Amino acid sequence: MEPSGGATVLDSSPLVALSSRLSRARRSRRVIATCLWFVVVVNAVVIVWLWLHGGGVSRVHSSADVFTSLGRITGLVAVYLALIQVLLLARLPPVERLVGFDRLTVWHRRNGKVCISLVVAHTVLITVGYASSEQISVPREFSRLLSSYPGMVTATVGTVLMVGVVISSLVIVRRRLPYEGWYFVHLSIYAGIALSYLHQLPTGNEFTTHASQADYWIALYVVTLALLVCFRLAVPAWGAFHYRLRVSGITQEAPGVVSLHITGQHLDRLDAHAGQFMLWRFLTRGRWWQAHPFSLSASPDGQSLRLTIKNVGNFTSRIADVALGTAVLAEGPFGTFTHLQRTRPRVALIAGGIGITPIRALFEELPAAPGGLALIYRVIREEDLVFRTELEEIARERGAELFFVVGDHRTIAGRDLLSPTHLLQLIPDIVEREVYLCGPHTMMIRTEGSLHGAGVPARQIHSERFALAA
Repeated sequence: MEPSGGATVLDSSPLVALSSRLSRARRSRRVIATCLWFVVVVNAVVIVWLWLHGGGVSRVHSSADVFTSLGRITGLVAVYLALIQVLLLARLPPVERLVGFDRLTVWHRRNGKVCISLVVAHTVLITVGYASSEQISVPREFSRLLSSYPGMVTATVGTVLMVGVVISSLVIVRRRLPYEGWYFVHLSIYAGIALSYLHQLPTGNEFTTHASQADYWIALYVVTLALLVCFRLAVPAWGAFHYRLRVSGITQEAPGVVSLHITGQHLDRLDAHAGQFMLWRFLTRGRWWQAHPFSLSASPDGQSLRLTIKNVGNFTSRIADVALGTAVLAEGPFGTFTHLQRTRPRVALIAGGIGITPIRALFEELPAAPGGLALIYRVIREEDLVFRTELEEIARERGAELFFVVGDHRTIAGRDLLSPTHLLQLIPDIVEREVYLCGPHTMMIRTEGSLHGAGVPARQIHSERFALAA
């Protein structure tokens, strides 16, 4: 509308409505977070109380008792953390929507290290405690436990499996393992937990003398198993039947980069948003057992989905060979890298390399104030640009700013690319904007540092660690 003075008044009602929806979503997340933490903490308190009630302190009268009692509590907490470890990546919708897959992965890795440390501590403390009580050497006591105590062999195997999972997750090891090998090693965590169950309940002092404690732990195992079966098996199976996804087209976007177009039925009920990813399983020989995460590279329209994949390994190098009509099993959508994270009307999107995939979808879908949307796309070479024509078209249609930043930061000419000064030159008001960042790990670290150096508060920066699956 035009007032008498000639100034243009912009309609802000869509942004007001967006702000209201975001406030409701944040309140809902706080409620869910409170409930989840309550459950986790209460169970931890119950476990400690059961240990104390069983004489964890009151029955300690010697150094041997100290070692044995500490061995019991470390074992109990280790098993509890192992169950949490499984649930962290069981794809539970409330947890995933609250925290996001990236943060869950970090928690999963840290929790795993604490868990296996407690398992090892439990083994050492119990062995030392028993050896001290019987006044024999630790190696002899360990040999005796293996040969005469029921469940000790299975417990040892379970411990070895858990240690193997932790070792396979170390960065230096993970980079050298093919995805398939890493995946199978991680599946062994379920066997490790099952073996710990066979050791814990039949032989644990607390469980053989207190039936109620055994019932409590059985309930924890049953609930964990039920959630795992529901969300890792039943829900994906239902989705396969309900959505009937198929590969409907394959497009070459750039050298080594292809887009797969997926169609199906009822896709409007999928509740997918730009910025999210899904775990894709192509039901063909040699691929059906592999689930790989790929982001949506176009805003979901309720009719089709698009994922864009770069050739970085065995699986991705053969993805263009998938036949049209191939059935697809997709889990998700996952991720909190969406417009629901934003708190400000102006937005800056920063992408590096193939990290453009979720950013391109956000560029198309993200609500923003007029003139309040800008995208920086960072690549090493001009030929690395993906979706260039699409991005230019979206920028024109939305009145958005678009910057292609090309060059190698290892060279003199490119060393200042995306530095704090460079970012402020491209987007002078970036400090006032919500920033979404996605790309290779090294680029993400450097750019996050530059954003902080430019004065952007950490609460305004939302990152998607773009982990490519080979």
